[in-house]
Amino acid sequence: MRRSDRRPFGCLRSASVLQERDGIVTQSMPPLPESRGDIFDGRRLALNPMLAGFSCIRCQMELPVGDYFEGCPDCLARGKPSTLRSIYRDLPPVLSNGRAHGMRRFAAWMPYISWVSLGEGGTSCARFSSLANELGVADIHIKNEGQNPSGSHKDRMSCMAVARALDIGATTIVAASSGNGGASLALYAAAAGLKCCIVTTPALSRVFQRAITMTGAQIVTASESLERWDHIAKMVKEQGAFSATNYLDPPVGSNHFGLDGLKTIAYEMLEELGPDLVDVVLVPTSRGDLIWGLAEGFDQLKAAGLIKSVPRLYAVEPFARISAVLGGESITGSFPGTTRLASIGGSTVTYQAMEAIRASGGGAVIVKDEMVSRDQIRLARHGCYAELSSAATLTGLELLLKNGVISPDATVALIATSNGYKEDANGGSGQ
Repeated sequence: MRRSDRRPFGCLRSASVLQERDGIVTQSMPPLPESRGDIFDGRRLALNPMLAGFSCIRCQMELPVGDYFEGCPDCLARGKPSTLRSIYRDLPPVLSNGRAHGMRRFAAWMPYISWVSLGEGGTSCARFSSLANELGVADIHIKNEGQNPSGSHKDRMSCMAVARALDIGATTIVAASSGNGGASLALYAAAAGLKCCIVTTPALSRVFQRAITMTGAQIVTASESLERWDHIAKMVKEQGAFSATNYLDPPVGSNHFGLDGLKTIAYEMLEELGPDLVDVVLVPTSRGDLIWGLAEGFDQLKAAGLIKSVPRLYAVEPFARISAVLGGESITGSFPGTTRLASIGGSTVTYQAMEAIRASGGGAVIVKDEMVSRDQIRLARHGCYAELSSAATLTGLELLLKNGVISPDATVALIATSNGYKEDANGGSGQ
């Protein structure tokens, strides 16, 4: 493109460079001087010395500290992809460091005790008494993850994934995303001086296109969701890229280092709500990274004697996937459906999601787009402007109350994974 042909920088289509090859479209900003990741002091990157390794959540096979992008190798060989949980030799009796801020308070409970931080964590878990009264339930708290640096819970994963990529000397980090995850990873990669590639679909909103390419990250557009994973697998195996998200079908879930960052939501809920926490937590769910991270966090807190019991976790989904598997369908099946709830779209189910629900005694609830659109407005009028997919938790709660699954005397937390400010005019956001 000639300089004279360029439109003002604020117009995304003319500011970015589009290329197409073999049906794959790549998009990036014109090159700028290479980032040095100036906010990051590499001398401070430190693996937690208490991290002993990982174990499979299905077969309990133990593995040394390392990178297992495809999860447990034994389960994968049997056609049953399963993610890994961290094994720590010991955890300190005190959960948080009161002198630190955000996620850094919990560094001793993380795989890395120092990392590239943009101030992630420390989000509010406010009580919404008027909303609870309206629904006829004892109490409602909303954990507002839209307060994170990039505006979603994904920052808690991105900081850990980027730390690992830096630690092993990777120069490029890659992820599949429909929005929030891509914007988050691109931001953290830029801060760390890593190259970043976000693989997405044509449905990616212009808001997220701009957010991602402004950091210097490249966008690769595949024709449909599952094709993204083939491109990522190729980058990992042929180019040595570090994958922050899943690329298997059936899926295993996101990077096991990144998943540990999500546990901090549970830790913060303990600090804010006390050891009784809440009875029920509703979680917007696609492939189950968040619901698994919450389950792991609560389990750790219970094992440490810091909480009395683990809340029941309910996955909120736009069509039957987890619900179908709970009803007897194969976990490796395909569950197609259409929805405007981009952050919780997708046609697959992971073992980690099912295990989180099973272990907590929870379940799944299906919500309709039109009801969620109503409840997004409803939430905003109570003081929480959540993205459409996050508002689905309110819809799910009302359905569970109506069907007698949750009792009126229950205390409830809704996880608002992102705010509504990033959505386009049609309410589209993404994971």
